[in-house]
Amino acid sequence: MISITVTALVFGVVFLAELPDKTALAGLVLGTRYRASYVFAGVAAAFALHVVLAVAAGSVLTLLPQRLVHALTGVLFLAGAAMLLWQKGEDEEEIRRPQDQSFWKVAGAGFMLILVAEFGDLTQIMTANLAARYDDPLSVGLGAVLALWAVAGLGIVGGKALMRRVPLALITKIAALLMLGLGVWGLWEAVAG
Repeated sequence: MISITVTALVFGVVFLAELPDKTALAGLVLGTRYRASYVFAGVAAAFALHVVLAVAAGSVLTLLPQRLVHALTGVLFLAGAAMLLWQKGEDEEEIRRPQDQSFWKVAGAGFMLILVAEFGDLTQIMTANLAARYDDPLSVGLGAVLALWAVAGLGIVGGKALMRRVPLALITKIAALLMLGLGVWGLWEAVAG
């Protein structure tokens, strides 16, 4: 059974945390050079793999005592909020152009770029934390993958327009505040639990 509340919460947190990340920029650059549907197919497959790995790691955490899980996820969310608030702007990474525009070459370039760039990324760690926090791997996985796909789609199709209208600093601060709130909530539950 999928929890709409957990899915929506995870979607919001992951979406806001991923917007200021290099993924939106990479998607924007790839989307301006290649067919958008090919780019999205590769990027979406890489994100799906990342979410499966993160949810599996988070599900292992649920085997620990509940108070310890709350304390651990609370601290990790606070660390994530700090990382967002103190990160420096990321430079555009060089994206190599495949020799041809075939589906497999373009989708493969998008897949490899995201697979390597996002491994151990903040949103992957957040997804593992959320899976441990809510003990609902299906809802967490669905919310995370939809958020990552939405950011990738925005980056590929209209990232440049979004970034002109909504300051990146504002998006980052909102994501950090949400993570800060989740961190404090987790620590409170660990102490009060």
